[in-house]
Amino acid sequence: MVRESMAANGSLHEISVVIRTAPATPLQKVDSLTVSGRAVVYRLFDVGGEIHLDRALHRLSSSAPERVRPTRVEAQALQIPNPPITIALGPHTLGLPDARAAEVSARIFDFGVISLRARVEPGGPMSWEQFTRFGRAVDAAKEIPALLEQQARVLVERMGDAIVRPNIADVREDYVVYHITNGSDDDGSGPVRAMIQEVDLAPLLLGETAPLSEDAHRELLLHRFSYYADDLAVLSWDNALIVEPSNADSDVEYILEFANAQLLELRYYDAMLDAELPRLYDRIAAARKRRRRVFGAGYAHLLGTMQTLVAEITELLERAENALKVTDDVYLARIYSAALDLYRARVWRTGIDRKLTIIRDTYAMLNGEVQARRAELLEVAIIVLIVFEIVLSLIQR
Repeated sequence: MVRESMAANGSLHEISVVIRTAPATPLQKVDSLTVSGRAVVYRLFDVGGEIHLDRALHRLSSSAPERVRPTRVEAQALQIPNPPITIALGPHTLGLPDARAAEVSARIFDFGVISLRARVEPGGPMSWEQFTRFGRAVDAAKEIPALLEQQARVLVERMGDAIVRPNIADVREDYVVYHITNGSDDDGSGPVRAMIQEVDLAPLLLGETAPLSEDAHRELLLHRFSYYADDLAVLSWDNALIVEPSNADSDVEYILEFANAQLLELRYYDAMLDAELPRLYDRIAAARKRRRRVFGAGYAHLLGTMQTLVAEITELLERAENALKVTDDVYLARIYSAALDLYRARVWRTGIDRKLTIIRDTYAMLNGEVQARRAELLEVAIIVLIVFEIVLSLIQR
């Protein structure tokens, strides 16, 4: 499952050691490594302008919804004013070999995004090569996106009026997280994190089977983060590898999901503005052809529409970006910031700001044109009145 590429006009970390250098030579596979873990496939949807979470909690009460926050101590550096809702949607059978049923769940964000997740676990411990094949098979399985699409539609229907202006947008955000909980080699010693760092991650994270050069490793697998002696997070553009001995600890996944939800909003509003600008130009051209232009009446509705569009998009983007705030430079906060950098979130936001500036400038130009026309009409009216006064005074003589 590959994340859509950024349009040309657009669009992880604590008190820890951040490893930013690649190995001197491409790593080789460790045949003796056996691991246990899972793969979690995410598909995120924009489903409306806003979601009232309290109302959604009531609507989804039969699924035991929860308001979940990260649980690590360093999560105190993250402020989440309105924590998202997490609900379980039950198991679903997949046709994948070596895989148990997928546990489907959802996370609902107040800024109009829902994230559907399919958690797939293998039947038991696997060699690293087997886990790599398993992970790539889960990533490529077409039945999982179809399942998540169907579950998203059902969830939107269940939430009903909890969603403001409900509509499932065409844009999607896909991501896969591979979570390793434990492992062993022939010696049966050492933390799994140390073993994983001796493994070539390119086949799993990049889908590359041929050995990569040193430069490629440095560029493509740059983002590695660690806090404790036994954990590790490696980020790439459309997936991530997390080594965490605690099966219940999903804080890094939570943060990556949040970053992907915010990225989806940026992509959605960028696409909206791309579609809106040509229509705006056509409406301006049509308004200028109308004969009813006294005091700029032909532009009144258009100016109001432009002002509303800019205000709404600015407000919704601010809500999405402020849904999670970083107050300190610790592990989860660094992962979150690095993820946004990796996803080019700032580039997407710059593109949106540029398009909003075009609309604002166009609004100012049209408004100035209206004001100039009104000034001209007033001048003509004054001249007519003066002439009328002169003619009237001459007639009275």
